[in-house]
Amino acid sequence: MEEMEIPDNKRIQKASLEALLFAAGEPVTVSAIVKTTEIPEPEIKKLMDELISDYRERNSGILVAEIADGYQMVTNPDFSMWVKKFKNINQTSKLSPPTLETLAIIAYKQPITKLEIDQLRGVNSDGTVKSLLDKRLIRIVGKKETPGRPFLYGTTKEFLQYFGLKNLSDLPPINDFLRDEAA
Repeated sequence: MEEMEIPDNKRIQKASLEALLFAAGEPVTVSAIVKTTEIPEPEIKKLMDELISDYRERNSGILVAEIADGYQMVTNPDFSMWVKKFKNINQTSKLSPPTLETLAIIAYKQPITKLEIDQLRGVNSDGTVKSLLDKRLIRIVGKKETPGRPFLYGTTKEFLQYFGLKNLSDLPPINDFLRDEAA
């Protein structure tokens, strides 16, 4: 197998990173980019920041975003109406209020059992948990060390992608929601 040379020209390096992001179609970690390009991590981060800025400045239909502890090419939300129309996306792809409520509970309380979710919601969550598993927004992350050893649920990388989050620390503070309810 032929050894690849590290691109030394900054323009070529940026173009190489852009090509990797385009080809991946999902978030790419800095470590995966280092392994592929052998460009040092600090330089990759600097080049990615420049790519993010370049796309934003030209108000492109495509953006580079830091999502799910990696980088990904995404469509610009300013043009979402055209993408939805093109892909014929209808309202059914949105999460229902009960499913969104269940997902929020899991996101903020993970790892959490279905019984704990049911207790917080005050209703049975079988259907919403199954729907979230099917959509790959949550996954089983283990079993609780209690009698019956119930499954523990947590969010997935797809959850981060769906909501455009870099990681779970990007979730809004739960206190923001508690203040809204108290008002």
